[in-house]
This record gives sequence, C-alpha cells and structure tokens, in this order.
Amino acid sequence: MEYQIEEKEAPGRGKTKVLGSTFEEGKPQGEDLGKWRQKLRDRKEILKYLEEGERYWFGKEWYGSEKRKVPA
Repeated sequence: MEYQIEEKEAPGRGKTKVLGSTFEEGKPQGEDLGKWRQKLRDRKEILKYLEEGERYWFGKEWYGSEKRKVPA
C-alpha cells in the first residue's frame, strides 16, 4: 500500500508534508448485510441487546463521563 503524502500550510512553519489517509477502503459483502435482527434468536436476546445498548443513558449502576456519582 502506498501512502498519500500531501503538502499543507502549517501555522508558523510554512509548508509541511502531511500523511494522508492510511486505510484501505472496503465494502461489506454478503446477503445478510445489515440484518442484525435475524441473528438474535428470541425475545430475550433482543431485549438484552437493546438494554445493553441503552445502558449509557438509562443505567442506574453505571456512571458515564457525563453522569454524577452523587446527584445534585
């Protein structure tokens, strides 16, 4: 893979070489692309998946960076 090197203007330094994107583009393949609901077998698994995804906003036992340990 060849890296893209771009020249950009840097404040106080003039022109500088900057490394461009370093990833290879890829696209997901297959028939089951985006069908996450079919991978969950029953109602219990679906509810567990949704509860884990929403725990940041609705969890009582977990403290995120924006939540306070002691309520105001």
